[in-house]
Amino acid sequence: MPDPSQPPPVIIRKKRTAHGSHHGGAWKVAYADFVTAMMALFIVLWLMNANDAVKEAISVYFTDPTGAGKLTGTAAAGSGEGVMLTRDDMDKLKEKIEEAIKKMPEFDKIKDHVRMSVTGEGLRIEMSETERGVFFDSGSATPSAAGSEFIVLLAKELGKLPNHLLLEGHSDSKPFKDAAYTNWELSADRANAARRLMEGNGLGPRQILQVRGFADRQLRNTAKPEDASNRRISIIVKYLDQKNETPPASPKTAH
Repeated sequence: MPDPSQPPPVIIRKKRTAHGSHHGGAWKVAYADFVTAMMALFIVLWLMNANDAVKEAISVYFTDPTGAGKLTGTAAAGSGEGVMLTRDDMDKLKEKIEEAIKKMPEFDKIKDHVRMSVTGEGLRIEMSETERGVFFDSGSATPSAAGSEFIVLLAKELGKLPNHLLLEGHSDSKPFKDAAYTNWELSADRANAARRLMEGNGLGPRQILQVRGFADRQLRNTAKPEDASNRRISIIVKYLDQKNETPPASPKTAH
């Protein structure tokens, strides 16, 4: 008989479980590591064959990942060839366009009538006229041969970039004989003629933010309002900085 003064024994029964699924998830970790390694290999191979522009843009991204190195593009630059263009790069673009101009057959005709300057709004490319006309015939909104060649050259260079553009037309103060057509129409029509030519020769369909006709409201030579140098077309390549993306208001916008 069991001793009533002793507590009853405690019996512990252990359940045995199967070990078949112990390593069931290990292959997933190994597969994920393999896929990651393959992706890294493909990226390295792509970078080795990428052009200098793409390499530079990626390098800038890792130098400043806050947004300045973001590589974006228009329809014309959506293949990865587009290079961001910020304030520090405007001088490089200016030099590149200057070199391209020197190779033009019509270089001698336009060399003294193209001005480029880096401003607070972006790179301003200005085409000024003479009394007889350089880029447009006097009183006409049809580009000349030299004007067409230069505008197409700009379109091909600027179409590689993601930057937005503004187009401005300016005139002198000399009135037209026909009161139905004024310097307002002429300045806007010339800017629109440049837009059509650029969009048909390499510029992205949404790169141009605004086409503006100023007539004689922003004279270059204020001492001589009727001087031919006041007739000009300006193309502004805007910075990519978000705070500068919205173009300023203008006296007149041509559609």
